[in-house]
Amino acid sequence: MITKIKQNLIEIYNRRSQLRDIRVLGLGLFLLVVILISWSGVKTIQSNYALQKQIAQLTQENEVQQLQNDNLSLQNEYLNTNQYLELSARQNFGLGAPGETELLVSKNVALAQLAPIPDLTTTSSSASGHQSRYEKNYHAWINFFLHRQNATD
Repeated sequence: MITKIKQNLIEIYNRRSQLRDIRVLGLGLFLLVVILISWSGVKTIQSNYALQKQIAQLTQENEVQQLQNDNLSLQNEYLNTNQYLELSARQNFGLGAPGETELLVSKNVALAQLAPIPDLTTTSSSASGHQSRYEKNYHAWINFFLHRQNATD
């Protein structure tokens, strides 16, 4: 038992002396420097990625602003044309071009010339048995999704 203890103490002393060796200390220092350089590189890559994302976002915002500016300049050009001025004068002031005559038609006369509008409450597509193309398509899709046999065609 005492010999085992002596052997263990000798092993501990040998290992302790190995840790004091300059090669082990140099290797440990080298590993520390490599880890610090790697950590710095990772941080640099991460900050560059964040900056690239920010640049891309600002570039997109700049392009959107440029498109809005172009749109506004085109709108301003249209507002300065004679065509717009004529339309604006007709709509807002009731003016016309020289030589034009204005015809006033009463509401009753204008409505009398319209085709009659069918009453939707009395004419129902499901009551009459005739379905529109859209209704047939809709029912066909419902039957397809619900795995029903198509019995209406």
